Amino acid sequence: MDAPRLGKPDDLKKIKGVGPKIEKTLHDLGIYHFDQIAAWTPAEIDWVDDYLSFKGRIGRDNWIGQAADLARAGKD
Repeated sequence: MDAPRLGKPDDLKKIKGVGPKIEKTLHDLGIYHFDQIAAWTPAEIDWVDDYLSFKGRIGRDNWIGQAADLARAGKD
């Protein structure tokens, strides 16, 4: 994504393990919304995990599940 939908990104820092620096890096990669993270394929998870040098942290911290829950909560 070139920019967040409606000009407003989700607060990705609500995901355990995402701080301001990682949030900025995700934005630089075009990742602005919980539903984007919730929809990552295993290959995308591996790529981002490798890019961020996390060594499995995305899975350990369950970013996909957290992002899915936060995306659903935002639609309520």
